[in-house]
Amino acid sequence: MKELSMLKFNLKASENKARRGDLHTAHGTVQTPAFMPVGTAGTVKAMTVEMVKSTGAEIILGNTYHLMLRPGAERVAKFGGLHKFMNWQGPILTDSGGFQVMSLSGLRKITEEGVTFQSHIDGAKYKLTPERSMEIQYLLDSDITMAFDECVKFPSEKKVVQKSMEMSMRWARRSKDAFIDRDGYGFFGIVQGGMHEDLRMQSIKALTGIGFDGYAIGGLAVGEGQKMMFEVLDYTACNLPADKPRYLMGVGRPSDIVGSVLRGVDMFDCVMPSRSGRTAQAFTSTGVLNLRNACHMDDLSPLDADCSCPACQNYSRGYLHHLFRAGEILGAMLLTQHNIHFYQNLMKQIRTAIEENRYQQFHDDFMNRYAHDRKM
Repeated sequence: MKELSMLKFNLKASENKARRGDLHTAHGTVQTPAFMPVGTAGTVKAMTVEMVKSTGAEIILGNTYHLMLRPGAERVAKFGGLHKFMNWQGPILTDSGGFQVMSLSGLRKITEEGVTFQSHIDGAKYKLTPERSMEIQYLLDSDITMAFDECVKFPSEKKVVQKSMEMSMRWARRSKDAFIDRDGYGFFGIVQGGMHEDLRMQSIKALTGIGFDGYAIGGLAVGEGQKMMFEVLDYTACNLPADKPRYLMGVGRPSDIVGSVLRGVDMFDCVMPSRSGRTAQAFTSTGVLNLRNACHMDDLSPLDADCSCPACQNYSRGYLHHLFRAGEILGAMLLTQHNIHFYQNLMKQIRTAIEENRYQQFHDDFMNRYAHDRKM
């Protein structure tokens, strides 16, 4: 069995389960805990890469499913890989495409070999297997490749979850066998098992037996609610290898992140800050604002007095309200940049709190102040 040791992860500090580390990749170092803006189709929506970098983001996420459909992995490879294609010089993690394919419902068929499906774009037929997913992510030049897995819907019967998890573990083995080692590149396995502790433990045992550079926790943030998600993390994260990064996929809201770091998670991604930016929702130090509300129409104050992003430094709430009411693209651009800046600043505050051994207090203060984001 080949050993993977190309991606280096160093723990620098910890407070109880909360961890502060550095993840070294072929395209740079990522400070953890880290939040990855989602650049599904080779772009973080409404932002240039210069804008993304200005927020403090060190790594972004791309997606195998969307990029294989258009423009095609082989075409991206002709441009020198996704970094050169989209002009992002930092690290890139790519989702394997499994989650997106599974969400196609009636348009796909799952077998032990993989998944056949119809494109949501033009109805063309495709086949995605663990081996093909690894090939696509290699062509994209992903710094972090994700194993191909199945994510069942919530809720599902335990026997359905178990069957899916066991197949995902077999796919994980095939994924690793197809992964190509390169200096500075790494490969993450994905823990499945739904809301069942025994299945999660079986999944962890299978993955650690195979051996990965990092471990993701999948199958959460699928409608189970924050309380149940935290309960799963309480017994899952701490049972993953302490010397490897832990990635909670598709999460989430600010309070989700703060609570998950407390439970030992190192990496996050979510479309929420960019999607919210396009729909006039702003994350601020005092809570979530809807810039479409009429109460902002004559407001001369900045969006967030504690924020240094361009939207807060140069424009009023009244102007941002006007942009959204008028349907101007600039509103989505400014608010998306602000939201991602807010998330990156939150991660910086989290890292500092762990380094200074005061994360529990930071967590408690934040959760009390930001509790209403759980209602979004």
